[in-house]
Amino acid sequence: MSPLGRKLLRDLRRMKGQAAAIALVIALGVQLLVMMDGLVNSLEETRRAYYERYRLAEVFAPAKRAPRHVLRDIAAIPGVAAVEGRINGGALIDLPGVDLPVTARAFSLPAGRAPRLNDIHLTDGRRLDPTRDDEVLLLRGFARAHGLRPGARLAATVNGARRTLSVVGLAEAPEVLYAVAPGAMAPDDARFAVLWMNQEALAAAFDLKGAFNEALLALAHDARLPAVLDRVDRLLDAYGGLGAYGLTDQASNRFVTEEIAGLRASATSVPPLFLAVAAFLLYIVISRMIQSEREQIGLMKAFGYSGLEIATHYAQFTLAIATGGALLGCLLGVLGGRSMAELYLDYFKFPFLVFRINPAAFAIGIATSILAASAGGMIVLRQVFALTPATAMRPPAPADYSRSARLGAALTRLLDQPSRMVARRLIRQPMRAGAAVLGIAAGMALAVAMLTVMSAFDRVIELSFGVIDRSDVTVTFIEPLGDAAAYRLRRLPGVIAAEPFRAVPALLRHGRQTYRGTLQGLVAEPELNRAVGADAQPIRLRADGIILSRPLADILRIGPGDVLTVAVREGRRPELHVPVVAVAETLLGAPAYFEIGALNRAMREPNRVSGVHLRIDSAASAGLYRALRGMPMLAGVSLRLDARDALKRLMDTGAGAIRYVMGAMAAVITFGIVYNSARIAFAERARDLASLRVIGFTRGEAAFVLLGELAVITLLALPVGAMLGYALAGAIARGFSTDLYQVPASFTPEAYGLAAIAVLVAALASGWLVKRDVDRIDLVTALKVRE
Repeated sequence: MSPLGRKLLRDLRRMKGQAAAIALVIALGVQLLVMMDGLVNSLEETRRAYYERYRLAEVFAPAKRAPRHVLRDIAAIPGVAAVEGRINGGALIDLPGVDLPVTARAFSLPAGRAPRLNDIHLTDGRRLDPTRDDEVLLLRGFARAHGLRPGARLAATVNGARRTLSVVGLAEAPEVLYAVAPGAMAPDDARFAVLWMNQEALAAAFDLKGAFNEALLALAHDARLPAVLDRVDRLLDAYGGLGAYGLTDQASNRFVTEEIAGLRASATSVPPLFLAVAAFLLYIVISRMIQSEREQIGLMKAFGYSGLEIATHYAQFTLAIATGGALLGCLLGVLGGRSMAELYLDYFKFPFLVFRINPAAFAIGIATSILAASAGGMIVLRQVFALTPATAMRPPAPADYSRSARLGAALTRLLDQPSRMVARRLIRQPMRAGAAVLGIAAGMALAVAMLTVMSAFDRVIELSFGVIDRSDVTVTFIEPLGDAAAYRLRRLPGVIAAEPFRAVPALLRHGRQTYRGTLQGLVAEPELNRAVGADAQPIRLRADGIILSRPLADILRIGPGDVLTVAVREGRRPELHVPVVAVAETLLGAPAYFEIGALNRAMREPNRVSGVHLRIDSAASAGLYRALRGMPMLAGVSLRLDARDALKRLMDTGAGAIRYVMGAMAAVITFGIVYNSARIAFAERARDLASLRVIGFTRGEAAFVLLGELAVITLLALPVGAMLGYALAGAIARGFSTDLYQVPASFTPEAYGLAAIAVLVAALASGWLVKRDVDRIDLVTALKVRE
């Protein structure tokens, strides 16, 4: 091995702690990039494979009642590759020990064969016996939540009729990856079930013998979706067609797509920020580290080593640290990505995992680390190479500070000698101090941003279920009923207040922008479920226009004063042209609000309600729940606290769960930054500290000169980090926001306080570690020129 090779090993061994800290910062930045890329690509690839394997339909066409011969006409539409007709209806399940009936969705399966489209994945038990009309397959997630297995019996209400059903198997399906009850925002396995029954049995229950109420279509590769949807709507219009829609608007796929899109947005925006901070810090650290090697570089030049040989030596030194950290980050990213993907496998209920990472993620992570390290080293080497060997071997000549800022007389009297030394170094080397401040501030900015995002998730829940939705129970009906149904519920014992609402499925259009959603008809001045503005104050609903949520207004690119086209998808299906009168600052979903009376008049269906929000007396809840169980017209009953808990679980296990991983990484990076700053400062001033000790300074006084500077730099970095963190929090919050929920990047004092405490704790820990080295310094060795 060459002398320079041995020196490289000695340097790495001598600076192993600092090199490890730098490599760890790099590794975490690269790990996050690779992990997020692997997670998102794996989920997308798994979803695609699952949809293909179980033949998920590409078009869904609901209707009131259509004869089965219409399926032949649909199959003849150009671009249609396959058609399946089925029954799709609601149900309620009564379980022992559960106060409220559980909302369920029932799908039919053809007898004696697998369905052409929307097949199921059987996980336990067997398939349905075509000769039995009481057998069902049950969604596996719901069965696990209640401890149900094949052989269990269920008491259910199907289309108003009470039935006892036998569970013969548990299943999953691509169309219910995200199993959400009608009107709910988050999945709750305990409160929503999916049943599969024989087609004849379900047709008899819904009086659909020889008919279907939903057509499923697969499309050819060259099919034009808008043309197919238009032809299908024409065919089903005479049979109460409710408007065909593509897979992108199917409820489960829409939610899954939004979750994965949220992860991809996070993967696109957040890891580059982490990697950029890590690269910037690496640049600062490497440049200062090589600057401290000035005398050794001069010695090597004196022994005849060329500039290229010395540059290669230090390039190898920086590359060893950068490449080691990057490779470690790639390995941790693969392991972390696979682990996270397996967690999401259970969350999304995928039956298998297709793990894939884009090779570009490895290349970007490694290249960014190497380039940042090389840039930091080469810039300093150019300055050192300009010196003659004799000049480089000597410590740098003291700078001329005759024209620099001076300490005032009053400050000189107040400060002791060590404190004046700290102040002079900061004043006389502002660029170096500024770089150190900026480095620590960048670490604090990461901590501030992640803590702000964490608190923002809690604010979403607080605002949604404490300010917007203030009801206790929400009751929905199978079909819109007269307002007498609301009066009946209001008179039940235990009901304190009741507010009716109307929910109308519709296609919203503005210019070329469209959105398939729901019009929410509320009373003019709602108290139990409200539209609120940016100041969290309620907005009074008006009869002369519609109020859109901020996310929906952004999607449709519309504002107050513009006219919105509303194609209603139920009842007489009118097309309305309604002005937008306000935009509400909602954080859940993308609702559109209308005054209920005006909505019913526009629908030409006066005094109709889809459900009722209730405020109840908790002491009388048991009796109220028993009364609700006996009402056959109910499609579902949900509790606000259950919905809150479901959303909290969603945010803790869905796309929002990655915030905890990023928060932990931000904490480690912050510590690595502060520790590296302290170590480099010690390496640069080891000779000065030894000189102070020789002329009579105590260990504490010598350490104070170094650690006092670190303390001042850390304190100066706190406000800078807070400002950078505010801007960074906004970018990260936008990355986490989805169509399902929006994450506000509001100012949270607790986040800034905790981030500042984290930086201060890291500074104290780093200072303690460095002080040990200061106390152990060998005065004779430090005063000599190394090697």
